[in-house]
Amino acid sequence: MPPPPPPPPPPPPGNTINAAGLEIVKGFEGLSLSAYPDPGTGGEPWTIGYGHTSAAGPPQVSRGLTITRAEAEEILKRDLKKYEKAVTDAVTRPLTSDQFSALVSFTFNVGPGNLQSSTLLRMLNAGDIAGASEEFAKWVYAGGNVMPGLQRRRRAERALFRSENWQQFL
Repeated sequence: MPPPPPPPPPPPPGNTINAAGLEIVKGFEGLSLSAYPDPGTGGEPWTIGYGHTSAAGPPQVSRGLTITRAEAEEILKRDLKKYEKAVTDAVTRPLTSDQFSALVSFTFNVGPGNLQSSTLLRMLNAGDIAGASEEFAKWVYAGGNVMPGLQRRRRAERALFRSENWQQFL
């Protein structure tokens, strides 16, 4: 009897965030059906839904805006497409679904420009996967201050990137 075939390789990311990455985004962004000012700056930008700001596209967010849960889900789907594309465009190496999803969560939070200019991306594209995974921990500041919520988020993203237990950080 021949030996069993080897396990299949991990599936390609398919350029969409996986369920774990989506849970990280939703868990750390939280859901707000009413617009609120950015907690890191105490003002702009205004945010609604799962971390949606006007910079991501419609709807434009301002004081007094309210949405439904269904609208928040639709806005998030639309927003994630932008960040999935940003990761796809920036990364030159093959990624696992977990690596791709961790990078989408990271980019959703810090923005495509910061991903583009990051040492994390430079190391990843150079093939230093371990070094790139350590770079997540450097992105924990808002308004010049270390934010505990960002520390936890980066730990979750790094763990997902490494296909480790990310849920312990939610």
